[in-house]
Amino acid sequence: MGKYEGDARRLLDLVGGTANIKAVTHCMTRMRFVLVDPKQTDEPAIEEIASVKGIFTQAGQFQVIIGNDVAEFYKDFTAISGIEGVSKDEAKAAAKSNQNVAQKIMGTLGEIFAPIIPALICGGLILGFRNVIGEINFFTDSGAFDLANGTKSLADISQFWAGTYSFLWLIGEAVFHMLPVGICWSITRKMGTTQILGIVLGLTLVSPQLLNGFSVASTPAKDIPVWDFGFAKVQMIGYQGQVIAAMMAAFVLVYLERFFRKHCPEVVSMIVVPLCSLLPAVVIAHTIVGPIGWKIGDWIASAVYAGLFSPVRVLFAAVFGLLYAPVVMTGLHHMTNAIDTQLVTQYGGTALWPMIALSNIAQGSAVVGMAFLQKKNERAQQVNVPALISCYLGVTEPALFGVNLKYRFPLICGMIGSASAAMISVGLGVEATSIGVGGLPGILSIKPQFWGVFLLAMLTAVVVPFVLTVAVGRRKLTAVDRFGKEPAVAAVAEPVAVSGTAVAPVAAPAPASEPTADQSAAPTELTAILDGTVIPIDQVPDDVFSKRIVGDGVAFEPTGTTVLAPADATVSVVMADTGHACGLKLANGLELLIHVGIDTVSMGGDGFQLHVKAGDTVRRGDPLITFDPTKIKAAGHPTTTMLIVTGEGTAENVTMHSGFTAIAGETPVITWK
Repeated sequence: MGKYEGDARRLLDLVGGTANIKAVTHCMTRMRFVLVDPKQTDEPAIEEIASVKGIFTQAGQFQVIIGNDVAEFYKDFTAISGIEGVSKDEAKAAAKSNQNVAQKIMGTLGEIFAPIIPALICGGLILGFRNVIGEINFFTDSGAFDLANGTKSLADISQFWAGTYSFLWLIGEAVFHMLPVGICWSITRKMGTTQILGIVLGLTLVSPQLLNGFSVASTPAKDIPVWDFGFAKVQMIGYQGQVIAAMMAAFVLVYLERFFRKHCPEVVSMIVVPLCSLLPAVVIAHTIVGPIGWKIGDWIASAVYAGLFSPVRVLFAAVFGLLYAPVVMTGLHHMTNAIDTQLVTQYGGTALWPMIALSNIAQGSAVVGMAFLQKKNERAQQVNVPALISCYLGVTEPALFGVNLKYRFPLICGMIGSASAAMISVGLGVEATSIGVGGLPGILSIKPQFWGVFLLAMLTAVVVPFVLTVAVGRRKLTAVDRFGKEPAVAAVAEPVAVSGTAVAPVAAPAPASEPTADQSAAPTELTAILDGTVIPIDQVPDDVFSKRIVGDGVAFEPTGTTVLAPADATVSVVMADTGHACGLKLANGLELLIHVGIDTVSMGGDGFQLHVKAGDTVRRGDPLITFDPTKIKAAGHPTTTMLIVTGEGTAENVTMHSGFTAIAGETPVITWK
């Protein structure tokens, strides 16, 4: 009989029995359930179970907080229920069954684009800067600064800026022209198939052997190269910057690989599966996916051209302004370049491009609204600020995929602002001399006689999305969305005793001396586990920790990357499959939990290395976990690391110290008599 058999049996009844459980797993502190019908749970009764410290629901999972003994509780629960536990990825997948179709689509898009958002942000900033120095004519032939009559850009009059302009395209091309490579890789990564095959597939879509996708519109059909198979000819067209074609091709590859891996004998799978998956996927991409993508693009281009000159052009402007941002997310917006070029050639200007610039401004302004709402959420601001800068410089993908699509309502608010601004622009006849920077600097490409009207349209594109986003966000965003945590209760510099009694603020304690044999037997302090700033536990952006559900302690905003043992101890438990957490037990009975990052269990161990195993004896300062903060941030998680006292132990008057910078292995952060 297990220690938690009674509590486990009680929990099984209160969550609705085995018939109500789709999947169950656990992390370092909590049981994670995916339930058929969450309404069948008796939450008040579950909270009364002795071993349960709290409950909450997140991302489709019903989570029951147990604490350090969750692994033992989990064993008893699965033994009693007869339910076989699943991996965390499987539980996450099962949780999606509780979501509607729209949530699933949005979630899938988010998971596909999340890993490539850092590249999009970087590329967007670089491309925007490159456009400013090379695409806008600030100067006349004589070198005088003249915005109205300029014929030369900064790159035209300076060799340094010309070289910079050329060099920066190396990065811009890699990010945006080669985007299908990143998309194919991300999809194979998400779907659990062979990632290198996804990369190879993406490369075949943007190979230099093909006619660059951006040059197709200006290339006569007879000059487009073909593969001639005798019985059929296939155009050698690249898909630079295309999203839909890349996604379709990648999913073809994924399902082909899954099929052949399932039916192919293991002895020849190394040869058969890659060949039979990749080759058909490439063929389908260039014979079916590509042509379909271009047909969709041609249809959109024709509709836009006709709408600009129709009697109901203001209505068309509203529709175009409303829908342009979603079209950008498909990659089909590049087709508008051909229309703009034709309009400039035939009529000496284009009324289409100003609407595109206004749409970019509107989506950027929605991000400004989110930045205003989330000004105290440092994690969100790491994405918001670069995204809005990039958007205002003309590249919207970081804002669309990194912020607006994630929350949905900013995307809609931006679309409404874009539609309003587009109606002003088209209705009053605004034209641009050529394609320029699709953001705030875009006014420099507008014919001077329309500057006043375009400024009004720009103001509309800034104010309307911002006001709508702030108004809607104040109702829709949770405290965690806005602040990154529940509102803090205690001040940063106020240490709090485990008993809940506040004590006077303290300065950073003096460095600890080397541990002695007496300290090993009866330690009176725990030293910092990381270099970095020590913060109160109630400022951690996770209720399980900030509300002291699993115990009191301190947290670190780390500058170091290796977690050190805070005292001589025995390793009681480790998360071997994820490497993000471990438990320690001191000689005096105190039990400790060390947890790196927030919700980093979802990373599946990527970026973490454990240096210990359960049962090991460690000395103060010994390495426990090494982590990669870049990978944690790229996955969208805070690096905040917790040191929690979870066991009853024998220590009294335990005091938590915070509000200073600590040195790992030296600075005391938790002390007692």
